[in-house]
Amino acid sequence: VSAKKVKPVKYSPEPTSSKSTFILGGIAVVIIAVLVIGGVLWQAESGKSRNEGYGGVQNTAVQVTLEDNGVTLLGLPDAATTIDLFEDPMCPYCGELEHKYGQELAQAIDDGRVAVRFHMLAFLDQLSASGDYSTRAVAAAQCVAETGDAIAYSAFHAALMSPDNQPAERGSSDHTNDDLAQMARDAGASEDAARCIADGTRVEQAAADAEVGRQALAATGATGTPAVVHDGTVIDPFGNENWIAEL
Repeated sequence: VSAKKVKPVKYSPEPTSSKSTFILGGIAVVIIAVLVIGGVLWQAESGKSRNEGYGGVQNTAVQVTLEDNGVTLLGLPDAATTIDLFEDPMCPYCGELEHKYGQELAQAIDDGRVAVRFHMLAFLDQLSASGDYSTRAVAAAQCVAETGDAIAYSAFHAALMSPDNQPAERGSSDHTNDDLAQMARDAGASEDAARCIADGTRVEQAAADAEVGRQALAATGATGTPAVVHDGTVIDPFGNENWIAEL
Protein backbone atom coordinates (compact mmCIF):
# COMPACT_ATOMS: atom_id res chain seq x y z
CA VAL A 1 0.00 0.00 0.00
CA SER A 2 1.48 3.28 -0.96
CA ALA A 3 1.28 6.24 1.35
CA LYS A 4 -0.72 9.15 0.16
CA LYS A 5 1.44 12.01 -0.89
CA VAL A 6 1.08 15.07 1.29
CA LYS A 7 1.26 18.29 -0.63
CA PRO A 8 3.93 20.54 0.87
CA VAL A 9 2.65 23.73 2.38
CA LYS A 10 4.60 26.90 1.67
CA TYR A 11 5.63 28.74 4.86
CA SER A 12 4.81 32.40 4.83
CA PRO A 13 6.09 34.20 7.94
CA GLU A 14 3.86 36.81 9.47
CA PRO A 15 5.15 40.33 8.85
CA THR A 16 6.99 41.64 11.89
CA SER A 17 6.25 45.25 11.12
CA SER A 18 2.93 46.87 11.57
CA LYS A 19 1.38 50.28 11.50
CA SER A 20 2.19 50.81 15.18
CA THR A 21 5.80 49.78 14.58
CA PHE A 22 6.17 52.34 11.83
CA ILE A 23 4.66 55.02 14.08
CA LEU A 24 7.03 54.18 16.92
CA GLY A 25 9.97 54.17 14.54
CA GLY A 26 8.96 57.55 13.20
CA ILE A 27 8.67 58.97 16.69
CA ALA A 28 12.13 57.64 17.54
CA VAL A 29 13.60 59.30 14.45
CA VAL A 30 11.95 62.59 15.35
CA ILE A 31 13.23 62.42 18.95
CA ILE A 32 16.77 61.70 17.75
CA ALA A 33 16.59 64.58 15.28
CA VAL A 34 15.34 66.95 17.99
CA LEU A 35 18.15 65.88 20.33
CA VAL A 36 20.79 66.33 17.63
CA ILE A 37 19.47 69.73 16.53
CA GLY A 38 19.06 70.80 20.16
CA GLY A 39 22.64 69.79 20.91
CA VAL A 40 23.95 71.74 17.93
CA LEU A 41 21.95 74.82 18.92
CA TRP A 42 23.07 74.51 22.53
CA GLN A 43 26.71 74.29 21.48
CA ALA A 44 26.29 77.32 19.22
CA GLU A 45 24.60 79.29 21.99
CA SER A 46 27.10 78.26 24.66
CA GLY A 47 30.00 79.38 22.45
CA LYS A 48 28.42 82.73 21.61
CA SER A 49 30.01 85.92 22.93
CA ARG A 50 27.85 87.64 25.52
CA ASN A 51 27.26 91.33 24.82
CA GLU A 52 28.51 90.79 21.25
CA GLY A 53 29.49 94.03 19.54
CA TYR A 54 30.45 95.99 22.65
CA GLY A 55 34.20 95.50 22.28
CA GLY A 56 36.75 96.37 24.94
CA VAL A 57 36.79 99.03 27.63
CA GLN A 58 35.69 102.42 26.23
CA ASN A 59 35.24 104.67 29.26
CA THR A 60 38.16 107.12 29.36
CA ALA A 61 37.73 107.41 33.15
CA VAL A 62 38.74 103.76 33.59
CA GLN A 63 42.29 103.43 34.92
CA VAL A 64 44.91 100.72 34.57
CA THR A 65 47.69 100.36 37.13
CA LEU A 66 50.64 97.97 37.23
CA GLU A 67 50.84 96.99 40.89
CA ASP A 68 53.27 94.92 42.94
CA ASN A 69 54.22 91.50 41.56
CA GLY A 70 52.91 92.42 38.11
CA VAL A 71 49.24 92.43 39.11
CA THR A 72 47.33 94.75 36.79
CA LEU A 73 44.27 96.58 38.14
CA LEU A 74 41.75 97.69 35.53
CA GLY A 75 38.67 99.66 36.54
CA LEU A 76 37.16 102.87 37.82
CA PRO A 77 38.60 104.10 41.14
CA ASP A 78 35.16 103.76 42.79
CA ALA A 79 34.17 100.42 41.25
CA ALA A 80 31.51 98.62 43.28
CA THR A 81 33.52 95.41 43.63
CA THR A 82 36.80 93.85 42.50
CA ILE A 83 37.59 90.37 41.23
CA ASP A 84 40.89 88.56 40.71
CA LEU A 85 41.39 86.84 37.37
CA PHE A 86 44.23 84.34 36.93
CA GLU A 87 45.21 83.52 33.35
CA ASP A 88 48.03 82.18 31.18
CA PRO A 89 48.30 83.77 27.71
CA MET A 90 48.52 80.29 26.13
CA CYS A 91 45.67 78.70 28.12
CA PRO A 92 42.89 77.77 25.65
CA TYR A 93 40.22 77.89 28.36
CA CYS A 94 41.37 81.40 29.23
CA GLY A 95 40.84 82.26 25.57
CA GLU A 96 37.38 80.72 25.78
CA LEU A 97 36.59 82.81 28.85
CA GLU A 98 37.70 85.99 27.08
CA HIS A 99 35.73 85.08 23.96
CA LYS A 100 32.49 84.46 25.86
CA TYR A 101 32.64 87.03 28.65
CA GLY A 102 35.26 89.61 27.68
CA GLN A 103 32.83 92.11 26.17
CA GLU A 104 30.31 91.73 28.98
CA LEU A 105 33.09 92.24 31.51
CA ALA A 106 34.35 95.30 29.61
CA GLN A 107 30.95 96.97 29.91
CA ALA A 108 30.76 96.08 33.60
CA ILE A 109 34.16 97.76 34.05
CA ASP A 110 33.02 100.82 32.08
CA ASP A 111 29.87 101.07 34.20
CA GLY A 112 31.84 100.89 37.45
CA ARG A 113 30.19 97.66 38.56
CA VAL A 114 33.44 95.68 38.55
CA ALA A 115 37.19 96.22 38.59
CA VAL A 116 39.57 93.39 37.65
CA ARG A 117 42.97 92.45 39.04
CA PHE A 118 44.71 90.48 36.31
CA HIS A 119 47.25 87.91 37.50
CA MET A 120 49.12 86.76 34.39
CA LEU A 121 50.90 83.40 34.79
CA ALA A 122 53.45 81.58 32.64
CA PHE A 123 53.28 77.89 33.56
CA LEU A 124 52.62 76.96 29.91
CA ASP A 125 56.00 78.25 28.69
CA GLN A 126 57.18 74.67 28.31
CA LEU A 127 54.40 73.94 25.81
CA SER A 128 55.25 76.88 23.54
CA ALA A 129 57.40 76.57 20.44
CA SER A 130 59.84 79.19 21.71
CA GLY A 131 59.89 77.81 25.23
CA ASP A 132 59.08 81.18 26.82
CA TYR A 133 56.04 82.54 24.99
CA SER A 134 53.81 82.89 28.05
CA THR A 135 56.46 84.87 29.93
CA ARG A 136 57.07 87.17 26.97
CA ALA A 137 53.32 87.73 26.54
CA VAL A 138 53.00 88.53 30.26
CA ALA A 139 55.87 91.00 29.88
CA ALA A 140 54.13 92.55 26.86
CA ALA A 141 50.91 93.03 28.83
CA GLN A 142 52.92 94.69 31.61
CA CYS A 143 54.54 97.06 29.11
CA VAL A 144 51.10 98.20 27.96
CA ALA A 145 49.70 98.46 31.51
CA GLU A 146 52.72 100.52 32.57
CA THR A 147 51.70 103.32 30.18
CA GLY A 148 48.41 103.81 32.03
CA ASP A 149 46.28 103.48 28.88
CA ALA A 150 43.30 101.41 30.07
CA ILE A 151 41.56 101.28 26.70
CA ALA A 152 44.72 100.02 24.96
CA TYR A 153 45.35 97.50 27.73
CA SER A 154 41.82 96.09 27.43
CA ALA A 155 42.16 95.79 23.65
CA PHE A 156 45.61 94.21 23.90
CA HIS A 157 44.46 91.71 26.50
CA ALA A 158 41.56 90.70 24.23
CA ALA A 159 43.97 90.35 21.30
CA LEU A 160 46.35 88.14 23.31
CA MET A 161 43.51 85.80 24.22
CA SER A 162 41.90 85.78 20.79
CA PRO A 163 41.79 82.42 18.96
CA ASP A 164 43.29 84.24 15.97
CA ASN A 165 46.41 85.10 17.97
CA GLN A 166 46.72 82.56 20.77
CA PRO A 167 49.42 79.98 19.95
CA ALA A 168 48.49 76.33 20.25
CA GLU A 169 49.97 74.21 23.02
CA ARG A 170 52.82 72.13 21.58
CA GLY A 171 52.42 74.09 18.34
CA SER A 172 55.14 74.61 15.77
CA SER A 173 55.34 78.39 16.24
CA ASP A 174 54.32 81.32 18.40
CA HIS A 175 54.80 85.10 18.36
CA THR A 176 58.12 86.92 18.49
CA ASN A 177 58.55 90.07 20.59
CA ASP A 178 58.23 92.10 17.41
CA ASP A 179 54.92 90.36 16.67
CA LEU A 180 53.66 91.19 20.15
CA ALA A 181 54.83 94.78 19.77
CA GLN A 182 52.83 95.14 16.55
CA MET A 183 49.82 93.55 18.23
CA ALA A 184 50.10 96.23 20.93
CA ARG A 185 50.27 99.00 18.32
CA ASP A 186 47.19 97.59 16.62
CA ALA A 187 45.42 97.70 20.00
CA GLY A 188 46.23 101.40 20.31
CA ALA A 189 49.22 101.18 22.66
CA SER A 190 51.93 103.83 22.52
CA GLU A 191 55.24 103.50 20.76
CA ASP A 192 56.91 103.43 24.20
CA ALA A 193 54.91 100.30 25.03
CA ALA A 194 55.78 98.73 21.69
CA ARG A 195 59.48 99.43 22.20
CA CYS A 196 59.34 97.97 25.71
CA ILE A 197 57.83 94.79 24.25
CA ALA A 198 60.20 94.51 21.28
CA ASP A 199 63.26 94.98 23.51
CA GLY A 200 62.05 92.39 26.03
CA THR A 201 62.48 95.00 28.76
CA ARG A 202 60.16 93.39 31.29
CA VAL A 203 60.71 89.69 30.48
CA GLU A 204 62.89 88.93 33.51
CA GLN A 205 60.54 90.75 35.87
CA ALA A 206 57.52 89.09 34.27
CA ALA A 207 58.99 85.65 34.95
CA ALA A 208 59.36 86.48 38.65
CA ASP A 209 55.88 88.02 38.81
CA ALA A 210 54.31 85.00 37.09
CA GLU A 211 55.80 82.70 39.73
CA VAL A 212 54.33 84.84 42.52
CA GLY A 213 51.02 84.71 40.68
CA ARG A 214 51.21 80.92 40.47
CA GLN A 215 51.65 80.72 44.22
CA ALA A 216 48.76 83.14 44.76
CA LEU A 217 46.58 80.97 42.53
CA ALA A 218 47.42 77.87 44.57
CA ALA A 219 46.46 79.74 47.75
CA THR A 220 42.95 80.41 46.40
CA GLY A 221 42.19 76.70 46.16
CA ALA A 222 41.53 76.93 42.41
CA THR A 223 42.73 73.95 40.41
CA GLY A 224 43.86 75.76 37.27
CA THR A 225 43.32 78.66 34.90
CA PRO A 226 41.25 80.55 34.22
CA ALA A 227 40.32 81.22 37.83
CA VAL A 228 37.93 83.95 38.90
CA VAL A 229 38.03 84.84 42.59
CA HIS A 230 35.64 87.21 44.34
CA ASP A 231 36.00 88.02 48.04
CA GLY A 232 38.06 84.88 48.55
CA THR A 233 35.53 82.63 46.79
CA VAL A 234 36.38 80.86 43.54
CA ILE A 235 33.66 81.40 40.92
CA ASP A 236 32.91 78.88 38.18
CA PRO A 237 32.32 81.12 35.13
CA PHE A 238 31.54 78.16 32.86
CA GLY A 239 28.97 76.76 35.28
CA ASN A 240 27.01 79.99 35.72
CA GLU A 241 26.76 82.26 32.72
CA ASN A 242 25.25 85.07 34.83
CA TRP A 243 28.26 85.34 37.15
CA ILE A 244 29.15 88.88 36.06
CA ALA A 245 25.64 90.20 36.67
CA GLU A 246 25.58 88.51 40.06
CA LEU A 247 28.84 90.02 41.34
